[in-house]
Amino acid sequence: MSDLNRHKAITDLLLDRPFISVKELQDVTGVSAATVRRDIDKLDEAGVARKVHGGIAAPDGFAATRRANALPFVENRDIAVEAKRAIANKAATLVRDGSLIIIHGGSTCFHFGCEMANRNVRVFTNSMPVAAYISEHGTCQLTMGGGDLHREPGIVYDAGQGGYTFYASQFFLGALGVSREGLLEQHPLLVRFMNDMSGLANEIIVLVDSRKFSMRPPNVTLPLSRVAKLVTDDGLSDQDARMLEDEGVEYLIAPTSEASS
Repeated sequence: MSDLNRHKAITDLLLDRPFISVKELQDVTGVSAATVRRDIDKLDEAGVARKVHGGIAAPDGFAATRRANALPFVENRDIAVEAKRAIANKAATLVRDGSLIIIHGGSTCFHFGCEMANRNVRVFTNSMPVAAYISEHGTCQLTMGGGDLHREPGIVYDAGQGGYTFYASQFFLGALGVSREGLLEQHPLLVRFMNDMSGLANEIIVLVDSRKFSMRPPNVTLPLSRVAKLVTDDGLSDQDARMLEDEGVEYLIAPTSEASS
């Protein structure tokens, strides 16, 4: 496949996909990872796509016309891992020993849950992967929400339960997309869940890698006015940084060079 044909194939894929990993591009184009990365650099320089950690994303110019599709957790967990670990490390510095925190589902929150596993905190989570990791590897106090198991997005939740009696210092959550409208999700269950949990915490802290600013799933879960802090990686564009500043959101940048191995 020629350079021109590969570049067209990649940009065509980005019409339907908000993000494509280097491994996926290797499978599609049949070339080496080094060649794929050169293609990504060229498309980024040409302004027809954005180079992001772990792959390539569609440019901001037509992001609003696309809708993100949530990948299964086992697939999403292995995308942009360096950025997600860096975000988790940075977010861990915001947690005070002895506090009660809520950790949402999703791959970035999973890495954050790993950071919290041996801290002197009480963790409340509805995330099966987070709970499983902490139960096997952690020493922190763990409380898990009850209800039905929803294998995707990997949470245990009863939408009719309500009536939680605890109050947390912080609610750490991810999102499938971020825009001026707020935090965006595709799954209606997550919209309900995030609204329920957001009323139980003093502070809402969003953990999203920089790819999420180019994704536009259909449902707004929370307005940015509800967000106390947002932690992202150093791939955040100047345009997205200005958007957060305009909306009054305090954001922290996690250098990917500090991510744990």
